Amino acid sequence: MGVQLDSVHTVYLFGVAAIVLSMVLRANVVVPAIIATFAVAATYTGSLIGATISVFNGSLVAAKELFSIFLVIALMTSLLNALRTLGADQQMVRPFRRVMTNGHVAFLVVAAVTYVISLFFWPTPAVPLVAATLLPAAIVAGLPPLGAAIAIAVAGQGMALSSDYVIRVAPGISARAAGIPEAAAAVADKALVLSLVTGVVALALGYLAIRAQIRRPSQMHLDRWQSGASLASSLAEQREQVAPNIGSFDKSVLALQAAEGAEDLPGEAALAGGGTLAAAQAAPATRWRTILALATPAVFGALILFMLAPKLIEGLPELKGGDAAALVGGTAALMMLVATFAADGAKAMHTAADHIIDGLVFSFRAMGTVLPIAGFFFLGAREFAGAILGLPAAATAPDLLFEVIRSVEHLIPHSPTVVAFAVLLVGMITGIDGSGFAGLPLTGALSGALGPVAGIHPTTLAAVGQMGAVWTGGGTLIAWSSLIAVAGFCRVPVLDAVRVLFLPVCAGLVLSTLVAVVLW
Repeated sequence: MGVQLDSVHTVYLFGVAAIVLSMVLRANVVVPAIIATFAVAATYTGSLIGATISVFNGSLVAAKELFSIFLVIALMTSLLNALRTLGADQQMVRPFRRVMTNGHVAFLVVAAVTYVISLFFWPTPAVPLVAATLLPAAIVAGLPPLGAAIAIAVAGQGMALSSDYVIRVAPGISARAAGIPEAAAAVADKALVLSLVTGVVALALGYLAIRAQIRRPSQMHLDRWQSGASLASSLAEQREQVAPNIGSFDKSVLALQAAEGAEDLPGEAALAGGGTLAAAQAAPATRWRTILALATPAVFGALILFMLAPKLIEGLPELKGGDAAALVGGTAALMMLVATFAADGAKAMHTAADHIIDGLVFSFRAMGTVLPIAGFFFLGAREFAGAILGLPAAATAPDLLFEVIRSVEHLIPHSPTVVAFAVLLVGMITGIDGSGFAGLPLTGALSGALGPVAGIHPTTLAAVGQMGAVWTGGGTLIAWSSLIAVAGFCRVPVLDAVRVLFLPVCAGLVLSTLVAVVLW
């Protein structure tokens, strides 16, 4: 028999509907999340004072659960900033320019490098680096700008961000919202497989869509491309066309800011040790730049192998809970210190702190709005509801979302395939707002509630929902997402990129969802 619903459940459902509607209408969901948290708490406790306290507690509980994620982002960003000071970030990717002998190879190289760099540093700060360093060489090789945009968007905003296998922000949010924080590693493993399936399909179909536009290598391609709109004017046009009134903390704004700063990246002379630096200063900097350009991918590659080894070799100890993300964050912090001392010498005692502060600022700008949203959806789970509502430790907290699901259990098809596609669709709907991660608390919570009903593991559903939300809103299907920055770099109309990407990405998502149901 179904569970009897009352007014609290009704208010909670209205809150969920308001948040989803806000996402569909491209409105920021922080306001409805806060109002919904207040309304649910007021209805449950009957106290306006208690409801006001619950608004604060919701974000506080979410911050306690998710702060490790914020810290990893901050430390990885601080490492990238330290590498950028030396010019080691560009030196890491410059060797790949030599292998781009034609447009077909350039498409693969741009996609591969974007994927690897974005796995470690996220696409928002990584895409400007890849585009500024590799894009001119790819265009000379004959790759059309639209082809470059497809490769960068699918590999970075899609494949790398949807699995988030190294930094593990997305799997962490999905697992916690599903009520199984200890299973974040399982969500990450499944998301990695699904992201690769989706990405391979999207890249293959995207390549076929632009293959006829690939030309023979020629410097004329670059001259023609550079004679068009400048990066700054292209970005301004994209912003005005699809997102003229977005807020300063919107993900697409962060991407645009990162892109607009790309013109200030060190030039070739500086990277070669020339310019105004004295020879005595340039030689050590050049040496450390080369060392760190080689050491950074080697160290993080070894970390990935270390994390994967227990899954491939029986008997090896496996990292538990958040240990994998903590290992990545600690490694980033230590390498940031090495890079900072190499770049700044004695001044590193101060600049290292600056790098960490800059990383924390970026982290909270990128993820801060998730806290009140996660707080509302945590309110629907018994493990967190008591702390948010301020209930005594011995009191039984409500389990709102799970109780709603149980009340309509007889109406839910007991088919893993149907439920998996339903969660995928919900994820894609939440991605319409262009943020990508804002919908993860909802898809995670639904996965935890629907999994036992449909006979499919919640980690599988969470990974599927993560695919829908991040591929849609992360920067492949929505024009007002960070795809604006990718299109601006490549100086192509963002709506053209969306039109070409739509069928490849959707086909990849459908296939990966089927793979999830069959495999798990």
